[in-house]
Amino acid sequence: MIRVAVIIGSTRPGRNGEAVARWVHDLAVRRGDAEFEIVDLKEVGLPHLDEAMPPAMGVYEHPHTRAWAETIASFDAYVFVTPEYNHSISGALKNAIDFLYAEWNDKAAAFVSYGSAGGVRAVEHLRLIMGELGVADVRAQVSLSLAADFENFSVLRPAAGREAAVTAMLDQLVAWAGAMKALRAAGDYAAASVGDS
Repeated sequence: MIRVAVIIGSTRPGRNGEAVARWVHDLAVRRGDAEFEIVDLKEVGLPHLDEAMPPAMGVYEHPHTRAWAETIASFDAYVFVTPEYNHSISGALKNAIDFLYAEWNDKAAAFVSYGSAGGVRAVEHLRLIMGELGVADVRAQVSLSLAADFENFSVLRPAAGREAAVTAMLDQLVAWAGAMKALRAAGDYAAASVGDS
């Protein structure tokens, strides 16, 4: 069975990301083609990157890094739920991504963003990051406007059509996750590509 992490990409007090992630998760678990689990960076509690060796080496000194690596390695795909801060993603999300390398490789990713402009610029940055990590990101995404999809900019009230957008995104994600899982099972691809980074 395909395993998908719905990653809450904000640790900020009063964040909207938790409500958005739970909404996505509630829609996702109705499906029968994958297992979905919320991963909350606030609960993970990573410090600022504190590993001496580059993540591509796979040598993790600290228990928090090894635990994070085990968590991320256990999934076939990821739904990143991200705010947009200054045209990009949160520092907490970038930090969490940068802790690891091989655990992300040859997986699939999708994006649910929110912000004054729907968070689309944060997703553009995430797509670049995912490309460097060898993650296949799907085209369909969900962009939530703080004005149109939230009451008083803080209570999630998705506009009409947003559930259909989540379904379309998850359809693509699960399909790509299956394809990437087959690629990983085939063997040498990931090992061959590490030297290129």
